[in-house]
Formats: sequence, C-alpha cells, structure tokens
Amino acid sequence: MSTIPQSRLEQVIERFDEVEARMGATTDSDEIVALSREHAELKPVVEAARNLISMREGLSEAEAMAKEGDPEMAELALEEINDLKARIPEAESEMQLLLLPKDADDKANIVLEVRAGTGGDEAALFAGDLFRMYSRYAQLQGWKIDLQSASVGDVGGYKEIIANVEGDGVYGRLKWESGVHRVQRVPATETQGRVHTSAASVAVLPAPEDVEIDIRQEDIRIDTMRASGSGGQHVNTTDSAVRITHLPTGIVATSSEKSQHVNRDKAMQQLKIRLYEKEKQERDAERAEARASQVGSGDRSEKIRTYNYPENRVTDHRIGLTLYALDKVIAGDKLEDVVEALMTEDQARRLAAMEDA
Repeated sequence: MSTIPQSRLEQVIERFDEVEARMGATTDSDEIVALSREHAELKPVVEAARNLISMREGLSEAEAMAKEGDPEMAELALEEINDLKARIPEAESEMQLLLLPKDADDKANIVLEVRAGTGGDEAALFAGDLFRMYSRYAQLQGWKIDLQSASVGDVGGYKEIIANVEGDGVYGRLKWESGVHRVQRVPATETQGRVHTSAASVAVLPAPEDVEIDIRQEDIRIDTMRASGSGGQHVNTTDSAVRITHLPTGIVATSSEKSQHVNRDKAMQQLKIRLYEKEKQERDAERAEARASQVGSGDRSEKIRTYNYPENRVTDHRIGLTLYALDKVIAGDKLEDVVEALMTEDQARRLAAMEDA
C-alpha cells in the first residue's frame, strides 16, 4: 500500500480547523447544521491523521536517537523503531479507508421497495420474508420503518410493499441490497417435496433530506381514488388515496393514508425521490468506469443472492460469499454479516482502483 503524503494529512486537519473556526463565528442556522455535519464526518478522519503524523514523527526521532552513539539509548530507540514500523502500516491502511471518496447519499434515509417476481404465490411469500428480514435488521440498527403501501399476496406475503426507512447511514448499509433475490425451497403447497425456485426484486432508493427536484405543475397529473381496505368498517368510503404521474418520465407515486392532504404531500415526496434516483442512475451511467471497481451496479435486474433452504445456505454471487446460516440471515439477526462483507469488499476494490490510478 502506498504511503499517504504528509500534505494530504495536513490538508484534512486544516479543513477541520477551518470548520471549527467557522462554527464559532456564524449565526446562520442552515450553515451551522451543514458545518456540524461536516465536523462530525471529519472528526474521526482528523484523529486518525494526527495519530499517523505522531507515529511518523516518533519513528524519525527514534531513528535519529539510534544513530547518536549511546548504546543504551540506541537499544531503547531500536525497540521503539520496531514497534512503530509494525504499527504504522495498520494506521496507513485505516487512513486510506477514511480518505476514500464517500457516496454523498450514504447517510441518507431510503425508500425500500420489495416486489414478488417469478414464482406466483411462493414469490409473494418470499417477498414477505425479505421485508421481515429488513424490518428486523432495521430494528437492530435502531432505525425507524414507516410503511407507505402494500399489496398483499393471495396466500400471504406481498405482491409489492414499499416503506420509508429512517436512521443513521441507512443507504450506506443497504444500498447493496438492490437487485433480484432468488429463493430455493419446498413450497407449503408442494405435495411431492420438490424444491421450487422463485424470486423477488428489491430496490433501495436514497431519500436525502435536502432533495431539491423542480417539478412543474404542467408536468404532473394528480388522480384521487378510493383507498383499499380490509373490509367491514375499515373500508375507506372517500376518494382519499392519491396517485401522481410525472408525464415526461411516466414515473408514478401513490399514497393511501386516510387524509387526502397527507397523501398529496407523501406522494409528491415519493415522486421527488424517484426522480432523484433517476438522475442518480444517469450520473452513475456516465461514471461507468468508476462503477466497475465497485461490488455491484445496483441494477435491479441483476441476480445478486440465492437463499437455499434445503442447505440452509445464503450465497451472494457478487463477492462469492456463502454462509450456512440462512435461518439467522432471513430472520435479520445475521444480515449484518452479509452487509459487512459487501462493504469490506467494496472498500478493498476501491482502494485497489485508487492505487492503480
């Protein structure tokens, strides 16, 4: 691994000092929020930079001391040299990771969409399993899930389910989940014990708080409709559900709460998020060469993972990861093992791309 230039470390520290100074001087609330966010992001980077600088200076001093001629001091200096030479590479590696360019959306909340694919009723059941897996994982991370809409399958599960997930770094941890998830198991309706293969698609859309998408009134059509209910007194008898269609792109957003006013706001926000995702995908396509160094493109048509129930196996095809703990992964308790492996692989590939550049 190449050595990080001292000037790069000093540059990070200088920026941190500038942010701190500005935080103490400004009275603008928006600027204070932005500076506070940058300060929090820079703090661990600066601590690692100062630690690395200190270790390098310590090594130089120890090497100078070893040459002074005093045998006792030279022996102590040699011990210090050996210790620092063993520790500095690890500190360099940590610093390299911290300096990797970050996806601006990694801290964003998300819209999570799970849809049944091939496999009929079994695909809907699997979509339900996936949504429960993400719900449990979100609970373990301390995130909040807000259900937006759901279409229940004929025998359970979901034909489609959409939810907002809010918390610290949601997109950065779940962005790799976009794609086709495949399940291999014996359906409950299978009388001869044959293993069937079904699929569900997952989409993870970043939902930054400061999404700024200009939508012209003449570019949208707003339709109201009766919200579906579960029967009896729960059926909504007013046309409160809202569907907004963005005419230039054909993108549709819906919301079916009880209040039409709330639905308009929610559907408009969902539309902005979908248009933001469209812009993001177009930007990514322009940076195709850079994306080639990452774990996956996030293409929703890409088969990313197989869940094999007879073998209790989960295989992520992008990084060749296989875990014989499907029961714990699908329960959400060991999904973190998969997420961490994907993040580590992505970091390694981006580091290699940086060094080759």
